[in-house]
Amino acid sequence: MTIRVMIADDQMMVRQGFSVLLNLEPDIEVVGQAVDGLDAVAKVAELAPDVVLMDIRMPELGGIEATRRITGPPDSQVKVLVLTTFDLDEYVYEALRAGASGFLLKDASADELAQAVRVVAGGDALLAPNITKRLISEFARMPGAPRQPLRERVGDLTERETEVLSLIAQGLSNAEIAVQLIVAEQTVKTHVSRILVKLGLRDRTQAAVFAYETGLVRPAGY
Repeated sequence: MTIRVMIADDQMMVRQGFSVLLNLEPDIEVVGQAVDGLDAVAKVAELAPDVVLMDIRMPELGGIEATRRITGPPDSQVKVLVLTTFDLDEYVYEALRAGASGFLLKDASADELAQAVRVVAGGDALLAPNITKRLISEFARMPGAPRQPLRERVGDLTERETEVLSLIAQGLSNAEIAVQLIVAEQTVKTHVSRILVKLGLRDRTQAAVFAYETGLVRPAGY
């Protein structure tokens, strides 16, 4: 199945460069480009891409609000992959809160770019475990107490599902979780799917954010 991608960035060279690289992949097709956030929201409705590569800083409407508008509707299936220059850009955390599935540095290689698109399209973990730990830990240190409705929703999970969610938030892959819990990797995948359905989350990145926001997992030293 071909993955339909749209690129939203106010820099023409970035849009064109990413388009060329992605269109070389046999399973990826760039179906459109947007010059700002408003343009991105409008073209998502028109083109129905699977994945949007979204720059954070754009005129008219920034990438964070554009992400929120695109992923906000309950029936939205579009995944947003945030483009950023710095791996600990403070805006990345807000983008995750807004519904982004992960982030990608603009200096990523062609292979990293294509793989990131595939991973996000498949709803799997985009961030490598070591990056997840650092990114989500920094995210969790930002001001804002856990919200009660989120804490209450943790109660919908079984004990094992809660344990798996905690390990996801710590940056472990399905294979690593399987080893730690001494179960089959397919069993872990089943738990992850049920966690996402019960909590109404899109992917593992959102699950990790949820775990920190609810206080289920705390960064080291906190």
